[in-house]
Amino acid sequence: MTMRDRYTTPIPETTWQVPVAGAARFNWEYDDGRDRLLSLYQKGKDKQWDAQKRIDWDIPVDTNNVAGFPEELNPLAGSDLWERMPQEARDEFGRHQGTWLFSQFLHGEQGALTVAARIVESVPDLDSKFYAATQVMDEARHVELYNKFIQDKIGMYYPINQDLAKLLEESLSDGRWDLPYLGMQVLIEGLALAAFGVYRDMSTNPLVKQLLAYVMQDEARHVAFGRLALKDYYAQLSSKERAEREEFVVEGCYLMRDRFKGKEIFETLDMPVKECMDLVDNGPIYQLYQSLLFTRIVPCVRDIGLWGDKVKQAYADMGVLDHAKADLVQLMKQDEDIAEEVDRAKAEQELAVRREEVHEAIAQGSED
Repeated sequence: MTMRDRYTTPIPETTWQVPVAGAARFNWEYDDGRDRLLSLYQKGKDKQWDAQKRIDWDIPVDTNNVAGFPEELNPLAGSDLWERMPQEARDEFGRHQGTWLFSQFLHGEQGALTVAARIVESVPDLDSKFYAATQVMDEARHVELYNKFIQDKIGMYYPINQDLAKLLEESLSDGRWDLPYLGMQVLIEGLALAAFGVYRDMSTNPLVKQLLAYVMQDEARHVAFGRLALKDYYAQLSSKERAEREEFVVEGCYLMRDRFKGKEIFETLDMPVKECMDLVDNGPIYQLYQSLLFTRIVPCVRDIGLWGDKVKQAYADMGVLDHAKADLVQLMKQDEDIAEEVDRAKAEQELAVRREEVHEAIAQGSED
């Protein structure tokens, strides 16, 4: 079976090509740069890790329930539609739901990889180029691990969600150097963190919890980078230039808000799409996701100075304006702490296994 055969629906024969605009920018002033960004660059170097070694890939995964969610978190559970479905159809839905979700994570990370490389090329500041270079490696690792997870544990892919594809294209095709920052570092990364966080915290599968915790540890730095790099620049813009960025933010947030509903799953499985989408809208997972969706992005948009009336009105319409009060630094620290706690728990478990092996060896020696 070829890679193309593993997709649920056909994908184009050629690579997806997005024409890019703008210039590659060089900077000959090799001064010390901004302390905050250089500190983040150092942290990016210190926190590199190997996806092959840090993650316990031997942990099994139920392909029909990838995250290990209880049935009550299934958006269709309890409905007449669900009750009519035989177990085989329920299992198939569970498998498609899991691979659709992780496929979108995978495609988003490839987008982040490309955008991070674009930032290295186009950003005018050398300290920003330094940090963005570490992010390129981070995003390559994320593509690697999500692809390995889908290949080894599920074996089936979904094409990229079209709302995500549109925002990626708009972020890359604009000639202004800050738009890839804004589209990826603030919008796509910030909104992805909400989805990662929901599945990290609700999953009962240790492998899923591990890989999401470790990815979020990296993403916390990426969002911080976008916030630091753009804040000073946007303070210098004219009101017209800021209004153009705010328009981009509003459009991007509306696009990304509906990204994780999974309409493609119901279309692929030939299920009643409207009925299923209504159940998703009112289901516990999507309600939780919606409540957390903008926890990181709203305070970030506020902090970088894109806080005009149009942005505030859009967030009020979405019911997320109160997130502006959130402490973004503390949220990022929590993501980093959770990954470190996962590492500590793994180390303790490995130590316990070694101790048991030693005790067994001593006991065997005594018997001999």
